Amino acid sequence: MLDRGVQVSEVFHNDGVYTGTDETYLFGSVRVSGADPKHASYRSFASFKDPDGNGWFFQEITTRLPGRIDSAATTFASANDLANAMRRASAAHGEHEKRIGAADPNWPDWYASYMVAEQAGTELPK
Repeated sequence: MLDRGVQVSEVFHNDGVYTGTDETYLFGSVRVSGADPKHASYRSFASFKDPDGNGWFFQEITTRLPGRIDSAATTFASANDLANAMRRASAAHGEHEKRIGAADPNWPDWYASYMVAEQAGTELPK
């Protein structure tokens, strides 16, 4: 956006103050320079205005709140992320086969269920 001439504010957060005379954002919070020290989700911002004067915010999200992810959609940012997910599923599936005392002929379905549940933050298959 900067390359296109959009003026973006510095990164800011609030320290629990929800009223103030600073430029209004998010119900009048006062901006504190820099990112949230804990990098907590939904706590660091940058703002900009579009050509029509509408205000917009970027928001740092490190962990999605429950219900904010479409559990039917599963994506991986890279082949490495997918490979790591498969490794975690493989280890968990090994434990599953120990519990059932036999090889699981439906392992592809089990892996798929595990990987989707892990990414969605829902209960993992047993």
